Amino acid sequence: MDQNNFDTIIERSLEIRAKYHELEKQHHGSEWTLEEDTLAYLTDAGLVGRDIMSHQKRWLKTGSGDELKHKLGENIWWLIILADRTGIDIKDALDQFLTKTEKIFK
Repeated sequence: MDQNNFDTIIERSLEIRAKYHELEKQHHGSEWTLEEDTLAYLTDAGLVGRDIMSHQKRWLKTGSGDELKHKLGENIWWLIILADRTGIDIKDALDQFLTKTEKIFK
């Protein structure tokens, strides 16, 4: 994926989160906190685990292939949102992680 495409993905992710914030204000009177966003991410991360188990035929669940694809994308989306809310540049964080980890294997 090229840099411009990742920038577009980040921009689209933040636009979608802003729309969810509007729904939260309509339904609950306020936007979700960082802690609530984190809990939502952790819940979705757990669902990836179940979908992987289903994919491996270790957890009985129908339609898990499409759901796994959706949940993997949603987890990436949540990580972009959490990085933004904590003031972390996700591109820089990923690059630093990859660079540091690559050095382990050289």
